[in-house]
Amino acid sequence: MRPTDVPDQGLLCDLLWSDPDKEADGWQENDRGISYMFGGNIVKLFLKKHDLDLICRGHQVVEDGYEFFSNRQLVTLFSAPNYCGEFDNCGALMCVDQNLLCSFKVLKPADKKMKQNLFQTGRPNTPPRIK
Repeated sequence: MRPTDVPDQGLLCDLLWSDPDKEADGWQENDRGISYMFGGNIVKLFLKKHDLDLICRGHQVVEDGYEFFSNRQLVTLFSAPNYCGEFDNCGALMCVDQNLLCSFKVLKPADKKMKQNLFQTGRPNTPPRIK
């Protein structure tokens, strides 16, 4: 359960629902119908203003589990492979070491047979025992 309801507008809404867009210049209305889309120029201004090197965000399905934007100044992470059983996306986790070097662990989507069984029975097949 979320600690608060997300309003239809304002800071909390925009932190959750705004999305990067390669075609955007500045801020534009979002295709989701809520919040905004922003271009690489907004990322660059935000990083400079707050003396940061990278923005890490989530809440948007990306095919490979992670996706860079704006010359690798922003990364979108999505940790749920096969999101809602409707997508064949990977999931990913970002690891940051003591030198602030980022690497990614990719969670591959389930194969079609396993996925089909999961959504028919509500649970995956039990793997065979190894003798």
